Amino acid sequence: MLEITTKPLQFDLELKKKIEFICDFCNTIPEFKNGSIRNVGLTNISYIEPHRIIIKGITLLAFNYSSELYVETLGKKIEIKDLELFIKTLK
Repeated sequence: MLEITTKPLQFDLELKKKIEFICDFCNTIPEFKNGSIRNVGLTNISYIEPHRIIIKGITLLAFNYSSELYVETLGKKIEIKDLELFIKTLK
């Protein structure tokens, strides 16, 4: 039987402050959910679940120390510097 252990990750404070500042400028309130690391016991397999930021019903995925945000899936990404323009297109 596989044993999966989950350990929560802490959101990088610098990344969180950047996103909060941009959202404050756009008059929106983001909702942050921490990611986690999942390890499969007796193997070397690990999965890093990204942090989730929910803005106006859209889920953005983020990894610590990255300058990119992923929209809904890992297929579409935007730079943090373009987040303001992305939020304004959601209106």
